[in-house]
Amino acid sequence: MKEIYGSAIMFFYFLKWPVFLGLPILHFAYGLNANYFLIAFWFLCLGLIIKDFWIMFRGK
Repeated sequence: MKEIYGSAIMFFYFLKWPVFLGLPILHFAYGLNANYFLIAFWFLCLGLIIKDFWIMFRGK
């Protein structure tokens, strides 16, 4: 279970910005069809980015 948790942390640490910026580009510029999973995944990445900014500006 620790390996899955650790790999999820690394996955979202490195891929939240490419997913957050890339999915709208793929959707609007290249015609990617709307997919509920990808929309939820995009909002998850948005939430993680907001959390990072909140921690950065507010402090721990």
